[in-house]
Amino acid sequence: MKRNTTQPVYAQIALDIAARIAREDLKENTRISGRSLMSSEYGVSPETIRRSLGLLEETGIVEVRHNSGAIIKSKQQALLYLERFSGKNDIHQLKHDLKLLMVERQKLDDKIVSLVSQIADRSQKYSHSDPLMKFEIPIPAGSHIIGQSIGESMFWQNTQATIIALIRDGKMLLSPGATAVFQAKDTVIVVGDIQLADNVKEFVKMKK
Repeated sequence: MKRNTTQPVYAQIALDIAARIAREDLKENTRISGRSLMSSEYGVSPETIRRSLGLLEETGIVEVRHNSGAIIKSKQQALLYLERFSGKNDIHQLKHDLKLLMVERQKLDDKIVSLVSQIADRSQKYSHSDPLMKFEIPIPAGSHIIGQSIGESMFWQNTQATIIALIRDGKMLLSPGATAVFQAKDTVIVVGDIQLADNVKEFVKMKK
C-alpha cells in the first residue's frame, strides 16, 4: 500500500481496506481477520487497526464484532467511501505539490534577481566592450503586441531577443513566462547586442 502522509495512518489503512472491498479482493459477508493479523499485515498496532475498522463501520462498510474481527457488509458503501475520500486525498496532495512549486519558483526568482543585478552591473562597467547588454524599451501606444501574450506575439522569433523582465506601473516583473500579456505603457527589458535592441524597437513600434 502506498502511504500518503497527508492523512493519519489509520485513515490511510481504512481507505486501503475499502479499496480491497471495492475490488472484491475482500468479499461481502466474509470475515476480515482479527486485529492482530491485520496489524502484522500493515505493520501497525492493533489499536490502529481498530480505529481503521471503526471508520469503516461508521459508513456501513463493515460490522465490527467483539473478539471476532469484522464482517464485510457493503461493497457499494466501500465504493462511495473511495469516491469521497480519495478525492479529498488528491486535493491534499495537489496543495502539497503547489506549495513545493511555489518554493521552487521563489528560489528561481531569487536567482533571476541575482543574474539581472549582475547583468545591470556589468552593463554599466563594461558598456563599451560587453557584447551582451541590457536594454529597456518602452512599448508605444497602439503597438500591435498590446493585449497579446509573449508567446502569441512570437517575440523571440521576430527579434531573437530574450525578455528578462517587464516594468509595469513602476514595478519590475521578473522572468515573465510565455503567457504574460503585454499592456500599454509596459517597458520591455531585454538582453542582447545593439542589433537585437534595434530589432525590438522596430517590432514593438509596429501598429495594430
